[in-house]
Amino acid sequence: MENYERKIDTKLIMSIIATGIMAFTGVVIETAMNVTFPTLMREFQINTSTVQWLTTGYLLILSVIIPASSYFKKNFTLKSLFITAEIFFTAGTILDAFAPSFFILLAGRILQGFGAGIALPLMFNIVLDQVPLNHLGTMMGAATLIIAISPAVGPSFGGFIINYWGWRMIFIALLPLLAAAFFVGVFSIRSTANPVRTPFDWLGFLLLSISFSCLIFAAGASGNTGWNDPFILGAFFICIMTFIIFYKYAGKSAHPIFYPSVFHIRTFTLSVIVIGIVQFLCLGLGFLIPNYSQLVSGEKALVAGLLLLPGCIIGAFITPLSGRIMDRIGARKPIIIGNICMIAATFLYSILAQHLTTMLFVLIYTIFTIGQGFSSGTSMTNGLRQLPAKLRADGNAVCTTFQQLSGAIGTAVVSALISAEQKRLPDQLPYATMLGSQNALFLLFILACAALICSVIIFRDIKKLQRS
Repeated sequence: MENYERKIDTKLIMSIIATGIMAFTGVVIETAMNVTFPTLMREFQINTSTVQWLTTGYLLILSVIIPASSYFKKNFTLKSLFITAEIFFTAGTILDAFAPSFFILLAGRILQGFGAGIALPLMFNIVLDQVPLNHLGTMMGAATLIIAISPAVGPSFGGFIINYWGWRMIFIALLPLLAAAFFVGVFSIRSTANPVRTPFDWLGFLLLSISFSCLIFAAGASGNTGWNDPFILGAFFICIMTFIIFYKYAGKSAHPIFYPSVFHIRTFTLSVIVIGIVQFLCLGLGFLIPNYSQLVSGEKALVAGLLLLPGCIIGAFITPLSGRIMDRIGARKPIIIGNICMIAATFLYSILAQHLTTMLFVLIYTIFTIGQGFSSGTSMTNGLRQLPAKLRADGNAVCTTFQQLSGAIGTAVVSALISAEQKRLPDQLPYATMLGSQNALFLLFILACAALICSVIIFRDIKKLQRS
């Protein structure tokens, strides 16, 4: 272990920015592609359930790679991890820019998923290891800001690019940004510990990969086959069984891919659930709103992309403010306020689903993103604080994995609910899309209520521990 003094300096800030740019570009492309889906459906002659794999497939790879981040951190220098992530992500971006078919486009997204899967936890590990503890909430909020502002840029960026230059330019335009991140990262990223060689947990990695893949494939395919299809039920069963086997195996393994003992701390586990629900809501709405705007309201891609911009900008800048509030008075108030805002937004969306206008989308989404800004990063920081220092890298892997997995499921489930109605009413696409959106929005409202309940239990348990 190096004798490292925690301090905020130029190299720390630049290393967070460099790793954040890849995470930022990953979400930008992800949300920008949501705006392109109607265009891609026409160009490649595919349906909604197929095109959404550009998002779901990317998030699936993230969910598989991120659990290994604790192993990567122990066995490799932070700089070597960053360079590897850059190579994967840039290769995927170039492949997508010139993809001749949908499946080549999907392959490029998968390569980007490998890169972002390494870079995303790397950014948070740099914050956890190098930032002074009294500034941890603020800097975690700033790191989360990099991710939170991406949905604001993505749809408007995607809509603007498509309107004037076509969807391929989305990828080409990001290459200079990735090049800049590479040079900044190479000269600024530093390690606080020397690599220690440990065996890789291939069995645990395989079990988690099977579990997560079955979950996401089942959620994504349900739009075409229905939730009671034997294939769907079988995939869910395999998902549950392989995760149970992993949990029991990892508890006895000397070097598991991550230590499941983090789940023994209930306040942390409930925090992970809250984080996952927020990401489910965020990416579910990020898929639903641009597609509703184009397929139901008949808006152009540029307008559909701009719908998310005002709310995301406001909500993104709430994120570091929430971290600062946490450093001063604790996490309870910002998290509870955030959850209430998300409940209000999803409730309004669900009851107004058949009468949504462009202005209503903008206003209600602003309420949602304010809630997201208060809740997301603060819940993650608060959850990680419940763990002993030796388990925080594992806790970070769990948080970021569950966040990305939930985002993948959110996109897949919302897509499946809309696709089911489109399949039932194939000659009434706008009306079917509206009905499917209404079903999805009601589900999002129920989940937002569940997040508030979990948060209340978290702070009740923390209060009991403080008393004892």
